[in-house]
Amino acid sequence: MTWIAELGLSLPLIQAPMAGTSTPELAAAVANAGALGSIAVGATDAAGAAAMIARTRALTARPFNVNLFVHATPQADAAREAAWLAELAPLFARYGATPPAGLRTIYQSFNDDDAMLALLVEQAPPVVSFHFGLPDAARIAALKAAGCTLIATATSLAEAAACKAAGIDALVAQGWEAGGHRGVFDPDVPDDRLGTFALTRLLVTQAGLPVIAAGGIMDGQGIRAALDLGAVAAQLGTAFVRCPESSTDEAYRQAMAGDAAEHTVMTRAISGRPARCLANRFTAWDAEADRRPPAYPIAYDAGKALNLAAKTTGEHGFGAQWAGQGAPLSRALPAAELVARLAEEAGL
Repeated sequence: MTWIAELGLSLPLIQAPMAGTSTPELAAAVANAGALGSIAVGATDAAGAAAMIARTRALTARPFNVNLFVHATPQADAAREAAWLAELAPLFARYGATPPAGLRTIYQSFNDDDAMLALLVEQAPPVVSFHFGLPDAARIAALKAAGCTLIATATSLAEAAACKAAGIDALVAQGWEAGGHRGVFDPDVPDDRLGTFALTRLLVTQAGLPVIAAGGIMDGQGIRAALDLGAVAAQLGTAFVRCPESSTDEAYRQAMAGDAAEHTVMTRAISGRPARCLANRFTAWDAEADRRPPAYPIAYDAGKALNLAAKTTGEHGFGAQWAGQGAPLSRALPAAELVARLAEEAGL
């Protein structure tokens, strides 16, 4: 039996967990179509996660994935945060607003959230996945004892080796092309920026774990290419952004459907960690100078405030419009229809 069949799936396809974009409705529609749907709870607390898990279970009886952020605990730096707010002040002023008086850690790393761990052990979702790093050994042991299959993002052979040593069951090979936050364990060390297919093949041949290819894959032909390289599945995120079940706002959908989709940029300015999004006013401002935002997700507090200030005037160019390099290939289809189309294109 293949790894995908062991999970109870009929298709080697995972809808990527996208905090702020993927919803229980999207995850359930994908799951009901035979693939693995995902919800992202890294940017909420245990109560928020409980509600999302309950809603997903109300909509599907099939397996789904719950994704967590496992970033390093951010260290407050009052001077750096004040300097960042001062840099942003002219942008706020342009939209008749002032920056926040201070910045907060807007959500916790899973390694610091005992309530989230308790919830997941109690709920035992079929799949739990990690981004930005690995939980400590006790958390991994608790989730495995609860019966969860564990998946972690790896962007290099070294990260893959750490995942295997920690007892992770499968790897998401996240290539440089991927939209959203880069999954590197430490964003302050040099990044080899391996592309999806090179990374997938390296991990397939050397990591010793099932590999899920992710980054820039938008259609069945891309899924088939990943499978031909030895991946057990492909994970697609940007491909699902325009589905009606996602929580994407209209400005984001219009940008994805237009010329803006042809240009994506890796930036730290929005959140404090490298992330790929559609080129917009925020990324253009970031490119003007050598910016040094505060730690993630403290910097995101400022980014969200600026986006809100701009949106109130009708300006949507400061949003976190995460997208991979394949964005021009996105389709505005219901999730189940998109899954069926992807399966047909891939010859599955």
